[in-house]
Amino acid sequence: MRIAVVASLLLSLTAIPGAAAVAGASPPVTNPVSADFADTFADPAVIRGHDGYWYSYGTSDPLREGEGRHHRLPVARSSDLVEWTYVGDAFGEDNLPPYAAPGALLWAPDIRYLDGRYVMYFTVSNTASTPHQWDFSIGVATAPTPTGPWTHQAEPVVAPRPSGDSYWNTIDPSQFTDVDGRKYLYFGGFFGGLWVSELTADGLRTVGQPQQVAIDNKFEGSYVVRKDGYYYLLASSANCCAGPTTGYSVLAGRATGPRGPFVDREGQPLLASRAGGTPVVAQNGNRWIGVGHHAQLTDLSGQDWMLYHGIDRNDPFLDEPYGINERPMLLDRLDWIDGWPVVRAGAGPSEQSSARPVTRGRLDERFSGDLSGWRDTAGWEVRDGVVRHAGASSAALTARRGVGGDLRVETDLRLPEPGQASAGVRIGRASVLVGTTGVTISAGDATRTAALPGGAATWRNLAVTVKGRTITAELTSARLGDPQAIVTLDSPAPVSGPLALVATGTAEFDNVSAARLHRPVTRPAPEPRPGRLIAADEFDTLDDPAWQWVRQDQNAKAVDGVLRWPVQNADLVGTGNQASVLLRDAPRGDYVVETKVTLDLGEDAIRNYQQAGLIAYASDDDFARLCQVAIWNTRQVEYGRELRFADRLSFGGNIVGPPARTTWLRLAHRVDPVDGEHEFRAGSSRDGKTWTWGGVWTFPAGSDPRIGLVAHGGAQPQVNADFDYVRIYRGA
Repeated sequence: MRIAVVASLLLSLTAIPGAAAVAGASPPVTNPVSADFADTFADPAVIRGHDGYWYSYGTSDPLREGEGRHHRLPVARSSDLVEWTYVGDAFGEDNLPPYAAPGALLWAPDIRYLDGRYVMYFTVSNTASTPHQWDFSIGVATAPTPTGPWTHQAEPVVAPRPSGDSYWNTIDPSQFTDVDGRKYLYFGGFFGGLWVSELTADGLRTVGQPQQVAIDNKFEGSYVVRKDGYYYLLASSANCCAGPTTGYSVLAGRATGPRGPFVDREGQPLLASRAGGTPVVAQNGNRWIGVGHHAQLTDLSGQDWMLYHGIDRNDPFLDEPYGINERPMLLDRLDWIDGWPVVRAGAGPSEQSSARPVTRGRLDERFSGDLSGWRDTAGWEVRDGVVRHAGASSAALTARRGVGGDLRVETDLRLPEPGQASAGVRIGRASVLVGTTGVTISAGDATRTAALPGGAATWRNLAVTVKGRTITAELTSARLGDPQAIVTLDSPAPVSGPLALVATGTAEFDNVSAARLHRPVTRPAPEPRPGRLIAADEFDTLDDPAWQWVRQDQNAKAVDGVLRWPVQNADLVGTGNQASVLLRDAPRGDYVVETKVTLDLGEDAIRNYQQAGLIAYASDDDFARLCQVAIWNTRQVEYGRELRFADRLSFGGNIVGPPARTTWLRLAHRVDPVDGEHEFRAGSSRDGKTWTWGGVWTFPAGSDPRIGLVAHGGAQPQVNADFDYVRIYRGA
C-alpha cells in the first residue's frame, strides 16, 4: 500500500506540500491548480488513494499548447490538492477497449474504489458495433492502484443506445453506492437526458431497466452525493465548449431516493419541460467562464471541495482559435447553505483564494516509519505501510497526543479476516467500532448502531466527527459523498482525551488523522438588489422618446398597459441580424433593469427558438441577451452572449432559473472598479419575489452598452410576448 516516495515525504509534516495548513499561515490557492502540469485538464475526476495521495483524472486532450498529441485519460497526483504532478496516462496510445472503434476518444472519467480495487468509468466516443460516428458508450476498467495497470472489461457497462438513425448521448458516467450497498451509475447528456441504472455488485454491468432522472436538452456531467438524508444530483448545463462565450455552469436538484424524482430549491422538477435546477457555480465576471463538469471531495476537516474545469475568457483555445477549448482544472470550496450546495457561498469561481483544503491533521500518521508517536504498541506492527493488529484479543494503540474540542478523526481500515473481528477509534471514553455487519458508537451507557452492507473486508474510510457532544460516524469506500453507513449519537459527557485505534481480531489501519472540525459557511454571498427606482415605462403608449428602435417592428403595440410584441421570425445570432431591438440609454454606474414578460411557449412540444426578454446591446454582433426561450422540448431562461473573437463571431449561453408562462427577468449592472469593465449578471423569477441569479457576461471598459427588449427566434406557431413594464433601479 505504500510507494517508495511516500516514505520519505511523510516522515515530517514540514517536508511536504500542504504542511503549512497545519503549521501556520497558508499561502493562497491560485487557480488553475493544474497549471504546473497542464494547460488543459477537462472533466476532472478525483479520489484519495490508500497511499495517502490524491489522484485526478482528465478527459483525453493534449496537456500543453503545441503538444498536438492526445493523452488517453491523463492522471495527476497531489499531496495537498493544490500542487499537482502529472504521473502518466491511464491507457497507452494503442490501448483502447476491445469494443471501441479505431481512433475512438475517451472522455469524462469517473473514479471509484469498489470492493478492493479501483474502478474507472469513461465515455467511449465511437464503438465498433455500428457504422455511426458517434455511437457513444460507457466503458469501465479496473486496477489495483490509482495509477494502474488498468484492465479494460470486454464489454461496455452501458452499450450504445439507438434513437432513430442516431444515438443518445451515452456519456459522462458517475457511480454512486447507496446505504443499502446497491450500486448505481448515472450517465447521459443533452441528447437523451440523464439516466440512472443499477449496477451488479462488482460495479461492472448494469441490471434492470434504466430510469430517466433529468430532461434532455439541458443537462450533462452528472454527479450524485448523499447528505443529510437527501440525494443531490449536480449536473452541468449549456455548451461546454464555445470558446470565449462558453456559459457552462452547474445546477442541482435533490430527492429522497437515488432514482429521484429530483427537484430544485423551488420544487421544480428536473424532468419538467420548464426544467428546474438550483445554481451551484456560474461565471462571476473574473477571468473564468464555462465553469463545470466537476467532481467532489471532503478534506480532513470535513469541508467539501469542488474540482471542475473552466475557460480563461482571454485564452479560450489550446492552440489555434476555434480548435480544442482550453479547460484547466480549478479548485474551490463547496458550501452547503440552507440545504443546497454552492461554490464559495455563491461568490463563484476564484482566481485566488485564501481558502485551502486541510490535507494534514494536527495528528497525522501514514505509518511510513515506526510507532514512536504511539504507546501501548504491544501486539501491533507496521508492515508495508500499514499498522496491523493480529490475534483474537482486544487491543488499543494510543496516540501520545490527546485530542479535544470539535474535531474530525479519519482512518482507512479493513478486517481481512472478518469473523468476529471489529476495529475503529476511541476518543477518551467514546468509541466507534466497525464490525462485519454494522458501525456502532458507544459513549457511557449510550449506544447506537447502523447497518453496514458488505462489511469491511476490503478497505473503507471511517470518518468520525465530534461537534459539542454529538458524535457522527460515516463509513465510505473512498470518501466521495456516498456513505454506506451513517450513525449519530449524543454523548452524555464531553468527548475528549487520548485518541486510540482499537481492534478485536485481525485489523489493519492507515492514513490516521485528527483535524479541527471545519466551521461551515452559512451566510450566502450578497446578491444584486434593486435600490431606488430611477426610471420606468408601464407601456401605456410607445411614444416615450427614451426608446429607440434598431429595425423598428410595426407590429409591436401598446395594448391595455402592456407592450404586445408578436415574436418575430428573425434572429440576432450570426451575420443575419434581422431581428428588431427596442433600446434605451443605460444610466451611469450600478443599476438593475427588470421586466415582466408573458410568453406562452407551451410545454414539451418542439419549438425552436422562440424567445423574449432583456438585452444589453453594444451592436448587432456584441450583445448579451436574457430570454425565456424554447429549446427543443424544454423551456429555459438562457443568458446568451455574442461577440467577435479572432475574426469570427462566437455565441454561447448560460442557463439561469426555470421559467414560467410569466417570467420576471433582471440584469444587474456594475462597473468593475479595477478594470472598468461592464458586468451584467442575470436573474430570473417565476413569481417576482424569489429570484435565481445566474452568470455574468462582461463588456469592455470604454464601451457603452444600451439596454432594451427583444422578441424573436421563430414565428410558428404565432405567439405574442407581453411586456408589463421595464423598470430601472439604482443598484443597492
